[in-house]
Amino acid sequence: MNEQGLYSITELTHEFGITTRTLRFYEGKNLLNPHREGRKRLYTSRDRARLVLILRGKRLGFSLAEIREIIEMYDLEPGESGQIQRLLECIARHRSKLVEKREDIDEILSEMARVTAVASQRLDEIKK
Repeated sequence: MNEQGLYSITELTHEFGITTRTLRFYEGKNLLNPHREGRKRLYTSRDRARLVLILRGKRLGFSLAEIREIIEMYDLEPGESGQIQRLLECIARHRSKLVEKREDIDEILSEMARVTAVASQRLDEIKK
């Protein structure tokens, strides 16, 4: 960060372990809006905070549309409380999907164990 509180693309990519292409992608989706000095991009503290939220949202499995909605709610009524409420709704929905997927995986693993046991037993019978 320089004395004006701006970050270069290199600083952000190193800090967050992402590529310049990733930053440009989010910029292209209007999630980040860096200032330009010629060909140089300079990101504000606000852009950095938005990047933190974007990356967190991606880790949680949110779509870019959901991430955008949550981020943009900060500046709209009811502000931060609405933003947090929407975040909680998204988390609940994604958590429910993950629990359902985990149940499906557990069921498949149990079936695989049953088939493996039966197949192994049959193989032992054939070998005798």
